[in-house]
Amino acid sequence: MPKVSTYTVVPKIPARLERLRDIANNVWWCWDHEAIELFFRMDRELWDRTVQNPVWTLGEVTQARLEELEHDEGYLAQLDRVAARLDEYLASSPWRERYPDAPEEFSVAYLSAEFGLHESISIYSGGLGLLSGDHLKSASDLGIPLVGVGMLYREGYHRQYLNADGWQQERYPHNDVYKMPVTLVRDKEGSPLLVEVEFPERLVKARVWQCNVGRVPLYLLDTDFDGNDPDDREITARLYGGDRDMRIRQEILLGIGAVKMLHAINVYPTVYHMNEGHSAFMTLQRIKELMLQDGLTYEQAVDAVKAASVFTTHTPVSAGNDMFSPEMIEHYFHRYCDEIGIEMNQLLALGRQDPNDAREPFCMTVLALKVSAAANGVSKLHGETARSMWSRTWHEIPDDEVPITSITNGVHTRFWVSRDMAGLYDRYLGPGWVSNPADNAIWSRIDDVPDAELWRTHERRRERLVTFARRRLAAQLSKRGASNAEIAAASEVLDPEALIIGFARRFATYKRANLFLTDPERLLRLLKNDGRPIQMIIAGKAHPQDNQGKELIRNIIHFVRRFDCRNQIVFLEDYDINVARYMVQGVDCWLNTPRRPMEASGTSGMKAAVNGVLNISISDGWWCEAEELGENGWTIGHGESYANPDEQDMVESQMLYELLEREVVPIFYDRSRDGLPREWIQRMKSAIRTISPVFSTHRMVQEYAERFYLPCTVRRNGLKDNKRARSIALTKWKMKVHSSWSKVHFLEVESGPTEGLLYSTSLPVKASLQLDKLKDTDVTVEIYYGDVDPYGRITNGRASEMKCTGKLDGGIFQFEGEIYCDKTGQQGFTVRAVPTHPDLHDKHETALIVWA
Repeated sequence: MPKVSTYTVVPKIPARLERLRDIANNVWWCWDHEAIELFFRMDRELWDRTVQNPVWTLGEVTQARLEELEHDEGYLAQLDRVAARLDEYLASSPWRERYPDAPEEFSVAYLSAEFGLHESISIYSGGLGLLSGDHLKSASDLGIPLVGVGMLYREGYHRQYLNADGWQQERYPHNDVYKMPVTLVRDKEGSPLLVEVEFPERLVKARVWQCNVGRVPLYLLDTDFDGNDPDDREITARLYGGDRDMRIRQEILLGIGAVKMLHAINVYPTVYHMNEGHSAFMTLQRIKELMLQDGLTYEQAVDAVKAASVFTTHTPVSAGNDMFSPEMIEHYFHRYCDEIGIEMNQLLALGRQDPNDAREPFCMTVLALKVSAAANGVSKLHGETARSMWSRTWHEIPDDEVPITSITNGVHTRFWVSRDMAGLYDRYLGPGWVSNPADNAIWSRIDDVPDAELWRTHERRRERLVTFARRRLAAQLSKRGASNAEIAAASEVLDPEALIIGFARRFATYKRANLFLTDPERLLRLLKNDGRPIQMIIAGKAHPQDNQGKELIRNIIHFVRRFDCRNQIVFLEDYDINVARYMVQGVDCWLNTPRRPMEASGTSGMKAAVNGVLNISISDGWWCEAEELGENGWTIGHGESYANPDEQDMVESQMLYELLEREVVPIFYDRSRDGLPREWIQRMKSAIRTISPVFSTHRMVQEYAERFYLPCTVRRNGLKDNKRARSIALTKWKMKVHSSWSKVHFLEVESGPTEGLLYSTSLPVKASLQLDKLKDTDVTVEIYYGDVDPYGRITNGRASEMKCTGKLDGGIFQFEGEIYCDKTGQQGFTVRAVPTHPDLHDKHETALIVWA
């Protein structure tokens, strides 16, 4: 085969239109409707054909059209407005204005395996990526000094299509980086910056691409170029593709490559945020650098890295938490251990809940938890689930005290709100809904919107959704080789005036996409009711290796064909951000039916709610918090737990039908004299008013900043000052505690009379504790008390600190405290001790505890 040389051609843009290039190369355009319109006005057909990609559009638009636009005064005025707004946006610094006392060097590195910024940047799969993308957008709006790090996948996630039987098939078109808003990062000599990551066989090189997300730079690692071995080029081929070996290679590149890349461009974050465990190997590279460059011991380096790391776990599903065999870790990291002088078991211990279990695999989530100062789930319920799921990492510590908190997810409001609804908000809410979307007072103004105006706006979105669905369905059928009659019939599916329910998400079995099919006869009565029908638009992908998920899709297709529901149920193939936008902006209800408590958060319902769509959801994830805020949707059940999943499916499907028949359908179709569904509109307003300010990524990112990023930076700086004096002292103290802890035990516990205690009196408690070589100031001793279950275990426990009242010979200390009797009935108590130090980030950071 002949050697082929490559060259790159860029569009020839007239000087007067040159600012189009600046706008196209900053993803900020995708949440500014007037900026989007600039490219839409160029050539509508081209805009759709290029997947609404402004860089590609600029490359394809004809020179004649550019010359026309160069002399179009209206277009030029719009271009000038948008360019001026972008310049003003980039020049302002809202972060410093809001947090003037933040440390000067404060900055955050946000690492994620996927980023869902826009459909034209295909490096995302689903909810995790969309959350990452919205995180960057809000960080940009807030001006937080943050950089994102991910990978530039040659083929992204798979593109979905269905065969004639309704079985999901996959294709993998290549991403053309020269038609994406990314630029190659170069070194001081002007050559492409290369980051080298060591693998057992050889060094792997990664190029770095930069994507500007407003004020936030997103750096993407890429191994697919001639400087690498063919096998290594595949590392950044597909998101979540390949076997376990490919997965660990991707995660080594993401984690270790991220740190090396940031240092190569002279970026030294004060905090690293791991968005899910995929990037947790990042901690190992930082440990290595601190040991080899700063001369720290292994234990000191672990503590130093931990002080500047935070972690968000996203899934209670075991398959979503990557685990690797000890043999695989040894293969990829034996040289690492040799270089820093530690045993392999020391490294393996970082990824095991029980470090002494040689059979336990190495878990990326456990690694992230153990080397983070702060960790969180993504809703309050998920926080509870995560504390229970990972409790063995903190052996014998009560689940409710496991140091995993929660910060509930949100969405980037401006990106997900339709242009029609945005215009309505501009008129009645004012500009604050854009600049401060987490302000409750702003959203309360939704009550000032006339019912008729809100309803007509929503109806326009429903009509556009129906038009979009018909057009997309016709294209699907055409590609599948359907008959002309079938393709023509696609133009008649769905009634734009009838109730539409949307269901779109990843087709994992726990999400129960087919729950609504449980009772076909009852469903058919709802679908084919002459006067008050319901309709459904469904979308979503199954993982290429998930045959059970694919079967769920096929079951839906077969149901539609068997019962001739083609006009009432439409499945849209190849779910992406564009499909999601049309759906959350145009349906009337958003259906969510996960098996509780498997939905960590979910964000699609939030996107729907900010557009006035009403949720119908199982009480799981984010909805547990939203349902308490008012009449903003409907809840299926009351959060019950079931031992039998089949029983759960049957009971909850019947509850769903009941809700549809008795509440949803009647409220939607009951109209006042002027033809308006007044009660439905009030619920729409309630959803917008109660959900929009709370479930916003502006609120979420501010919460991360105030609870995680800033406190961790302040603590990290204090530990680092004076040649890390406090950090080294903390590590020395931890080692002393660990060496003595096996000998720490309670000798005796005494209390006053325990029968017939009067309410509001106190029960005195005394304890003697053997501390070996430790001091009384090295521990916190507490009375732990609360309700007692039938097995004699304390539930809903509370802690009351005891004071040291004396020291006896042989390292024995006496402690005294009391229980305030503020609850009647039988209670139980015991006594415990945990290590304490003023520089610990969390009470249970050492994961040590001793009980009486």
